[in-house]
Amino acid sequence: MTNTDMNKFEQLFVAYPFAMSDEQVKAQVAELLSSHAAENNNAAVWAQCLNQIDLTTLSVDDTTDKVATMAQRVNEFETQFPHLKNVAAICVYPALVKTVRDHLTAPIGIAAVAGGFPASQTFLEIKVAEAAMAVKDGATEIDIVLPVGKFLEERYEEVADEIMEIKAAIGEAHLKVILETGALRSAENIYRASILAMAAGADFIKTSTGKIAVNATPEAAYVMCKAIRAWYEKTEQVVCFKPAGGVSTTDEAVAYYTIVKEILGQDWLNNTRFRFGASRLANNLLTSIQGETVKYF
Repeated sequence: MTNTDMNKFEQLFVAYPFAMSDEQVKAQVAELLSSHAAENNNAAVWAQCLNQIDLTTLSVDDTTDKVATMAQRVNEFETQFPHLKNVAAICVYPALVKTVRDHLTAPIGIAAVAGGFPASQTFLEIKVAEAAMAVKDGATEIDIVLPVGKFLEERYEEVADEIMEIKAAIGEAHLKVILETGALRSAENIYRASILAMAAGADFIKTSTGKIAVNATPEAAYVMCKAIRAWYEKTEQVVCFKPAGGVSTTDEAVAYYTIVKEILGQDWLNNTRFRFGASRLANNLLTSIQGETVKYF
C-alpha cells in the first residue's frame, strides 16, 4: 500500500473516530438492554422481528428438495398465519438460487451468500463471477464476507476495491457485507470495518457468517449501529443492518431490536433496513407469538 492509500483510509478513520474500549462497549450494552429490552418484549415486536428474517439454510447437505420445500412453506405462510407478515427473504448458497426462483411465489427477496463464503479466501475473479452468476440466476441480494485477513493487515485499499468490484458486478441487487465480527478482535476494528464497508458501497453491514466460534453479539451490533448512525449523520446515506449467526431465540431477537431502536431509531425498524439472518429463529418467534410450540419452517 502506498503512503497516499494509507493516508486516504487514515483520514477516513479520523473522520469517524471511535474512542470506546471493549469494556466500555460491554457496559453500555448492558445498561441499554437493562433499561429498554423489557419494553420491547411483546407480541407486536416478535411479529415485527419475524417479518425481518432472511430465512436461511447454509448446510453442506442442502438439496434442491429441501430448498424447494422451504420456498413452498414461505409461499403458504400467509394462508397458514393470516394475522402475520411473511419473512423478508430466503437465503441460500449460489447453486441453489435457481431452485428458490423456480419455486418461490411469495413477494419476498432471494438472497445468496457469495464471494467465497464463508472464509473469503479465494481469488477476486472467482468472487466477482460467483456473485454475478447468483444474480443472473435470480438473487436480489448478495451477502459477501469482508476479507478479514487483508483488513487485519491494514490492506484497506484492497478490501475497499474488492467490495466495490463485487458491487459493480451485481447491478441493482443489494450488497450485504459480512464483517465476521468474531474474528476482528476488538470493538475498534469492528467500527473501522463498518466504516470501510460503508465507504466502499455496502447497502447492509452484517455481523457474522455463523461458521466460526464467535458469531453475532450484542456488543458487535452496538458498535456497528453506532457506525451506521455516524455515517448517516455525515452523509445522509442509509445503510442497513443485519445480525446473523447464532441468533435463534426470541430474547436474542428482542435484544438486537432494542439496540437498533435505541441507536438508529424508528426508521430502521422494518425489513428494508433491518434483517436477521436465521434458521431456527422463525419457529421460535412463531412459538412465542402463538403461545404454543410451532415448527412450521
